[in-house]
Amino acid sequence: MREKILLIGGGGHCKSCIDVIELEGIYEITGVIDKKELIGQKVLAYEIVASDDDLARFADIRNVLITVGQVKSPQTRIRLYELAKKLEFSFPTIISPRSYVSKYAQVGEGTIIMHDALVNAGARVGANCIINSKALIEHDAVVEEHCHISTAAVINGGVKVRTGTFWGSGAVGKEYEQTKENDFINAGSLFKENR
Repeated sequence: MREKILLIGGGGHCKSCIDVIELEGIYEITGVIDKKELIGQKVLAYEIVASDDDLARFADIRNVLITVGQVKSPQTRIRLYELAKKLEFSFPTIISPRSYVSKYAQVGEGTIIMHDALVNAGARVGANCIINSKALIEHDAVVEEHCHISTAAVINGGVKVRTGTFWGSGAVGKEYEQTKENDFINAGSLFKENR
């Protein structure tokens, strides 16, 4: 019997997460948490069952994943993560079977590795991150907590992506460079520390 999981956030990113969770086949999605006015609506095949205020009612489920996307700011994802942490939920790491994560890499709790992403040997990814479809995290790169590495992004060897950073689609990080906390790296750009 598969363990149950509750998804927190019902937008577009949630749909992508549902696809990965279903393909992975480890967890059974029991519902989605979103805004009060959306209760009863569905995200793909799954009902929005409650709002953030009601999260404590679902303590028997134990497992949650933050499925709110992150573009302008990580604050919503961080707030929801901290709320669920305070309620003592568990945060499984979700890894698409269509991705590759080296046995020599580390991936933190509540992080999702989407389809066709690659996390290479010696790379470290923190908690509550999104490593989106076709992203590449190269050897010895560090992605700290609460980051979103967007589609087809390249984090080259030794790059350090600080907490809360949004890294845009197709952006490339030059080896051994480092972002600031809560940085915003534009889509399609070449990231160097002294921009």
